[in-house]
Amino acid sequence: MDLTHLPDGPGVYLMRDAAGAVLYVGKAKDLRKRVAQYFRKNPADTRGKIPNLVALIRRIDYIASASEREALLTERQLIHNLQPFFNAMWKDGKSYPYLEITREDFPRMFFTRRKSKDGGLYFGPFPKVEPLRKLLGYLSRIKFINLRLCRWNFSLAKPLDERKIKACLYYHTGQCTAPCAGKIGRAGYQALAARVADFLRGDYEKLRASFKARMARAAGRLEYEEAATYRDFLNAFTHMEERVLIGKLEPDFLEKATGRTSSVTALKEALGLPRPPAHIEAFDTSSLFGRQAVGSSVCFVNGEKQPAHYRHYKIKFRNLPEGSDDLAMMEEIVGRRLAQVKRSGEEPPDLLLIDGGPGQLAAAMKALAAAGLKLPVISLAKRLEEIYSPRLARPLLLDRAHPGLRLLQALRDEAHRFGVTYHRKLRGKAELAD
Repeated sequence: MDLTHLPDGPGVYLMRDAAGAVLYVGKAKDLRKRVAQYFRKNPADTRGKIPNLVALIRRIDYIASASEREALLTERQLIHNLQPFFNAMWKDGKSYPYLEITREDFPRMFFTRRKSKDGGLYFGPFPKVEPLRKLLGYLSRIKFINLRLCRWNFSLAKPLDERKIKACLYYHTGQCTAPCAGKIGRAGYQALAARVADFLRGDYEKLRASFKARMARAAGRLEYEEAATYRDFLNAFTHMEERVLIGKLEPDFLEKATGRTSSVTALKEALGLPRPPAHIEAFDTSSLFGRQAVGSSVCFVNGEKQPAHYRHYKIKFRNLPEGSDDLAMMEEIVGRRLAQVKRSGEEPPDLLLIDGGPGQLAAAMKALAAAGLKLPVISLAKRLEEIYSPRLARPLLLDRAHPGLRLLQALRDEAHRFGVTYHRKLRGKAELAD
């Protein structure tokens, strides 16, 4: 089976039969690598259902995710909603746990599967709980997290019964700051809780650096078990800081999500690209007879807008009085964007889309050559929606309903909208100045 349409990033894959029914839902840190494992003959694989599943697969859709943790959550909800035949786990409706810091005079911290409106602080959800439990247990032992471990309900207005305090094992063994016995005041204890909350929000760079150093020292002493413990703690940090954007899935989530990624697949096939153009950036220019000349670039990832990565450009090229030089302006803005990619070391786009015909395409290719980068680049002409590419001898005309063309049109139109908005803003300022 051809798996080249699958990206090498995190996400969820859906295996379908000839009728389009979902047979299996899975998640992966690397979609292409994970799905490829199903089609490799492995005598050691004792999972009896795998051969039966593979024999029925006719299509594989995917939903890209921002992180592995987000993929886990999406997988969990899809399995619960779709109930695929080959998914044994997650059909019971259980949810992933959160960490809660309670809203009390002397807060506690614990895992819970229910997020209530009780005023507490919730962090998560966390699909991989075991490494997090180990990390939090260690941080409690070294007193970095020093919140009370008991389940007693007490407050300043309603102190804990003295008999319960004397019977408390945590109190007698010194594992607790013992606010119940007055060993720490409310203000001091609330400061401890605030420190834990800051840590759970992502303030753990100092601990990360410390664990990295300890792991290196343990490995240098050939104490690999200890080194592995610190490695697991570092992995727990990574899991905690992964982005989680997924909430409750809307009824049409699956159709929209797979529709977006299938448009990326369709574009890959239509253009004959070696990999799916998951990350596409589109460029356009705008001016009024060469005045207030601007450029814009917009970014779509897996068919979704990424407004944080949109860019405006004030054109530095001096247009002639009789009009604008669209080709020179296009060369400038593409060159400036590519220079930024090289300076920052960020991952370059999978595809550049230029608004215009062969002239604008040639200008963009000139900028690419000057930057010393090799990236797929195409242009989309408005009149007939022809796609020009240096890979194609003739312009490509796709059906107006082609999902790949619709994706390109959405990018082109968004770049135009973004650029025109900026141009009008500058023109308005210039008119006021006059």
